[in-house]
Amino acid sequence: MLDRDTGLDIAARLFWERGYEGTSTADLTKAMGINPPTLYSNFGSKEELYRQALDFSIARESGCRAEILASALPAYEALSRYLYNIADGDTQPDKPAGCMVSTAVLQHAEENASVARLTAELREASMQVLKARFDRAVSEDELPAGTDTDTLARFYGAIIQGMSAQSCDGACNALLKRLIDIALTAWPGKRTTVAGNSD
Repeated sequence: MLDRDTGLDIAARLFWERGYEGTSTADLTKAMGINPPTLYSNFGSKEELYRQALDFSIARESGCRAEILASALPAYEALSRYLYNIADGDTQPDKPAGCMVSTAVLQHAEENASVARLTAELREASMQVLKARFDRAVSEDELPAGTDTDTLARFYGAIIQGMSAQSCDGACNALLKRLIDIALTAWPGKRTTVAGNSD
């Protein structure tokens, strides 16, 4: 009997490596060691399994990132740690390169439009989390009043998606972190760190 979490872990890795359209039901059942009826009875359709695998992967990979943004750290320090954590996640030696969400289902067949919408909604949600943190930074006088926090969040969201794509192309952790260092120079507010230094 396949443990549910084990099944979701296997499915998440396969979808992460091959993409939604590049992963067949036969691939999934072979990797899980089950037959198609068992897959359908335990997880529903391939699309529903993908949704569950995404939720499983996000819960496992993103918990500490949410904590970083929700913490009392200065906004600049929180953003720095958040981005470096993502770079670490994109380049784990024992995991597929990149992010399962950042670059997932960008191009798709018409019949997979609902899956593409799902991943687009997840990317949008992550940008809204960043925007909320930047809104807080405005209220706490770490960003200038009138800062376009939505566009600022989308700028860093583009950095995140770009890191995922570049890591899939072979960029190493150190290279991604140098990219982050440059992206952080665009921060338009106070650059306060936990040590209390700012510039």
